[in-house]
Amino acid sequence: MIKRLFPHPLLSLMLVFVWAGLVNKVTPGNLLLGAILGVLVPLISSPFWPNRAKLRRPGMAMIYVLIVLWDIVVANVQVALIILFKRREDIHSKWVCVPLDVTSPEPITVLAGTITMTPGTVSAVLSADASCILVHCLHTDDPDGVRDDIKQRYERRLKEIF
Repeated sequence: MIKRLFPHPLLSLMLVFVWAGLVNKVTPGNLLLGAILGVLVPLISSPFWPNRAKLRRPGMAMIYVLIVLWDIVVANVQVALIILFKRREDIHSKWVCVPLDVTSPEPITVLAGTITMTPGTVSAVLSADASCILVHCLHTDDPDGVRDDIKQRYERRLKEIF
């Protein structure tokens, strides 16, 4: 009965917190509405998640989040320095094809989101067979280094998490 009411309990909990953050006011009514959304949205969307991925190592997921947050801070500083102190002709934008070892849609989505959230890089296209992702870098002289960094820093950890 509980599994039918809460098919995705973490999503339900997250929706309550996201709702509270969006309305920017914690009141009993807002929490109740967030709880209703937290129950209804997963119930309605659960038929579309027949083979949802399981987190094999949730502790590693928390470490991953911390690493991504740190990388976002560092990349913000790097992008600011590039924008403020480099001349336009000294910026070397590159497209990098990152071959993927992960095959499940969930880690691929997390990887693409991570790349896009990190300033200076954007995930642009996933190949039709999901074997590689095309990434645009604001500035790099070593596209292979960017590819290796994404694979080592993010994809390797995602393979452990999922």
